[in-house]
Amino acid sequence: MSRPLQVRQLTVGPLEENCWLLADPESGEAVLVDPGDEPERLLAAVKESGCALAGVWLTHAHFDHVGGVAGIVRAAQVPIWLHPADQPLYERAADSAARWGLSVETPPPATHTLAEGDVMTLGAYRFDVWHVPGHAPGHVAFVGHGLCVSGDVLFAGSIGRTDLPLCDPQAMHRSLQRLATQDDSVRVLPGHGVTTTIGRERASNPFLHGAARPIGA
Repeated sequence: MSRPLQVRQLTVGPLEENCWLLADPESGEAVLVDPGDEPERLLAAVKESGCALAGVWLTHAHFDHVGGVAGIVRAAQVPIWLHPADQPLYERAADSAARWGLSVETPPPATHTLAEGDVMTLGAYRFDVWHVPGHAPGHVAFVGHGLCVSGDVLFAGSIGRTDLPLCDPQAMHRSLQRLATQDDSVRVLPGHGVTTTIGRERASNPFLHGAARPIGA
């Protein structure tokens, strides 16, 4: 791994969702985590990386995180990884968006399942799959190489919502406590907002240092 992993934040769509491009120059492979919108822009970013898209990894299936999947797969014909507990959300993504007055294309069926303990590979890089439900029943985080792709569980200074259908505030609290066990230096790549670190959040985020709990927990 003489050339380090490329990590690029691509904020897309009306809800300003973060799609994360992870690209390994050594293997020439890249993945898109949570392509929520603007598939053409995301594919252009993959091309700029000099790598070929090898797959789509989904932290969860809310419409703002899966709205670009159809366009990506239509153009690139790559596999999709999703935790099966989020299948109901995935199938209803277009309907969910419509209730917010927004439009997304129904994503194609996921081709691979994710589960606690799985290891996702990108060239020589390995990312552990952590099942961290609460914001969504099948929510996962991808953890490895000093990174935590946290989706909508942990944000800089805040956390994801727990008042949406299929949310579980008690599970969210447990997932946050688990994420907080990582080293201070771990860089958090959230589904919305700016990057942060576990150490910064453990020190300042009220949901991690015990001053606050998710609504309903």
